[in-house]
Amino acid sequence: QVQLVESGGGLVQAGGSLRLSCAASGRTLSIYVMGWFRRAPGKEREFVASIRWSGGSTHYSDSAKGRFTISRDNAKNTMYLQMNSLKPEDTAVYYCAADTSVLVWPVVVESFYNYWGQGTQVTVSS
Repeated sequence: QVQLVESGGGLVQAGGSLRLSCAASGRTLSIYVMGWFRRAPGKEREFVASIRWSGGSTHYSDSAKGRFTISRDNAKNTMYLQMNSLKPEDTAVYYCAADTSVLVWPVVVESFYNYWGQGTQVTVSS
């Protein structure tokens, strides 16, 4: 089992920045890929970014590319999402997820992730 806890969400003005964290515990050695997803009000949950736990390769959605940076600290078993130039349309609940079983890359499909955090709210005001 892997447990994931997100933190760092909050309210920020458009153009501002936030850094989300996702702390992993449990069988972290089994993690292959970790990712960030988000669900905006009235919309489906969508892929934001992912990172290979070993090696650090990254992949971004078109909306995140150039503004968001995903990273990880293996020693701390923590993943981060640095979000810059935030827009009101970035308002959503952000979830971190871990994939311990699907050995493909990149992993953008929600169903390939088998562990999820509870989510953290990000609100961007205009």
